[in-house]
Amino acid sequence: MSVIAYLRVSTEKQHIENQMNEIKRFAESRGLTIDRWVTDTVSGKTRNKDRKLGSLLRHMRSGDTLIITEISRLSRTLTEIMAIMGRCLEKNITLYSTKDGYAFDNSINSKVLAFAFGLVAEIEHNLISMRTKEALALRRAEGVRIGRPTGSKVKLRILIKNRKRIADMLEAGHTVAHICRTFNVSRTVYYTFRKSYGNTLEQSKQGA
Repeated sequence: MSVIAYLRVSTEKQHIENQMNEIKRFAESRGLTIDRWVTDTVSGKTRNKDRKLGSLLRHMRSGDTLIITEISRLSRTLTEIMAIMGRCLEKNITLYSTKDGYAFDNSINSKVLAFAFGLVAEIEHNLISMRTKEALALRRAEGVRIGRPTGSKVKLRILIKNRKRIADMLEAGHTVAHICRTFNVSRTVYYTFRKSYGNTLEQSKQGA
């Protein structure tokens, strides 16, 4: 059975010594010996799967102990924190949070506490979903178009770049469908292009 200390710092150069000293004092008070220290340097853009914590949890075994200074060190979101705590309970890993005073093991008290955290996380998730839906509904009611803009800017730029060739194709009697297939664009993108650059096409034909 291993005792592992997990430290998380941001890229803002937080001092790691404070976390280390906190965990050392806790371990000594419990008669525990730290077998391994794992440090994650995490920015706000770091994906959870890119953190060392995920790999650490996969390799930890039943009976191992994980010590952190605060529950918030596990993740920035409550939902993710609960997922990590759930994995620890499933694998029979004891989780200690020194500053919070939490001890998550296989005891009834730990399971009740984990359930309470899980309920809060679920409520938080539902509230976020509800606020997002309400915000989208309000924007739609105000006439704001939701989703991707009509047509692709990249596809539109292709037509703009080839407007002389398109003018020649129109002059030669090619259909809109043929032009769309040639440049791999939708009719919507094509008509958006024609609406903005119709005069340019006429000038191109006249100058040909």
